[in-house]
Amino acid sequence: MQVKILWADDEIELLKPHLLFLEQKGYHVDPVTNGRDALDKIKDSTYDIIFLDENMPGLSGIETLSRIKELYPLIPVVMITKSEEEHIMEEAIGSKIADYLIKPVNPNQILLSVKRLLDQGKLVKEKTSLNYQQEFRQLGLMFNNRLNSKEWIELYKKLIFWELELDKSKEQAMSEILEMQKKEANHVFADFIQDNYLEWMSGNATPLMIHQVIKEKISPKIGKEKLTVLVIDNLRFDQWKVIEPLLAEYYSKQTEEIVYSILPTATHYARNAFFSGLLPAEMEKRFPTLWKNEEDEGGKNLHEKEFLEANLKRLGKDCRWTYTKITNFESGKKFAESFHQIKDQDVNFIVYNFVDMLSHARSEMEVIRELAENEAAYRSITVSWLEHSPLYDIIKKAADAKHHLIITTDHGTIKVNNPVKIIGDRNLNSNLRYKTARGMNYNSKEVYSIKQPKDAHLPTIKLSAEFVFCREQDFFVYPNNFNHFVNLYNNTFQHGGISMEELLIPYIELQPK
Repeated sequence: MQVKILWADDEIELLKPHLLFLEQKGYHVDPVTNGRDALDKIKDSTYDIIFLDENMPGLSGIETLSRIKELYPLIPVVMITKSEEEHIMEEAIGSKIADYLIKPVNPNQILLSVKRLLDQGKLVKEKTSLNYQQEFRQLGLMFNNRLNSKEWIELYKKLIFWELELDKSKEQAMSEILEMQKKEANHVFADFIQDNYLEWMSGNATPLMIHQVIKEKISPKIGKEKLTVLVIDNLRFDQWKVIEPLLAEYYSKQTEEIVYSILPTATHYARNAFFSGLLPAEMEKRFPTLWKNEEDEGGKNLHEKEFLEANLKRLGKDCRWTYTKITNFESGKKFAESFHQIKDQDVNFIVYNFVDMLSHARSEMEVIRELAENEAAYRSITVSWLEHSPLYDIIKKAADAKHHLIITTDHGTIKVNNPVKIIGDRNLNSNLRYKTARGMNYNSKEVYSIKQPKDAHLPTIKLSAEFVFCREQDFFVYPNNFNHFVNLYNNTFQHGGISMEELLIPYIELQPK
């Protein structure tokens, strides 16, 4: 279908070479000499783009633009003017123009504007697809080599980059190819973790892990600048990348890193490790009255503040600090309203649970199940939630208070779609991605088993108890009621096991503008 252009300019006769040039390029152009004729034309015909002179007699370009946007807000309008006065530019931009050109314009400028506005989606889609195809083989070669922990981080960043680029370009075929490539990468990554995790736990060639972050990254900053440390439970690196633009108005990015979580990639273990600076077995030993094992009654994350206090004391940090856990909208709203009360503290630690609640609700609420049908939708929900959540207000208030902002998490989450059978006693823990008990029955080829929990600095709950972890996109299901649980949890977002999405987590440092 031929593209139709409306061009309104009181000196349209002087622009005939431009009109002829566009027609030679295959575009249909209707010329008019004033704003009223332009409005009449728009009522009688459909246009793909409008070029509008700012300085026309009678109805001015700005006035014409305002009326066009009232009636046809989706038609892109390009304002053309002789004036470079800032207030005219601001008025035009405020009226939502699509482009702004200064006279004299040449034909190639006009053509570029048309292509950018009308063909950009198609051109970006084609270019993105071509670029990914060129890198596809290189990415495959990378994860088929024996990568180290840093190289896995770089590979994961590349995969996320292309995932987001292909999302934006709506290139479905390439997105499906990338999804298969990520699946293959996760298979190799799970092998990598199985081969190296116990070695890391013995202290050899350990990458930076969640329990070391306060000591290595945050502690040196305490006292030098006001800090707000935001721990968004379950926040994946791709989710960080899509919410990053929302923060750009208030913060500039200083550091963007990925660190490793610990196994199990579950709040009970990973978040307590973050705050305490200790691995689970060490927490159990040092804080026997605070640490809760799987079979113990009561909440497993009720003592983060005490763990943090001991960690800061151990690090020699004599500072003013606060700890706040936000678990629902109302508590978030109240905290945002009272943020001024803590703005003078040296460091404020905030745990925000909503992303975790969202991912678990995914398996329990049909509405969320439909909204988060795929990874792109899951990311989109995260953006929409943040925009309308008290957390966004908290971030803005931290920026107003000139706090440096650190955003991190304790673990990520992965969409599961492959059920793996396991048999255990009635006390088997409920997490779908890891189990711990003795006498469990499973296919050893399908899981990562740690027979001696102490080797991974995990608590030994009972003699002969072990930990088993799902890999990639698997989830544990009991043989009895198998189909019921498969239907309930298939294609839901879970955590606790081994995948890039769960173990490779964001650590971000932001400076207030």
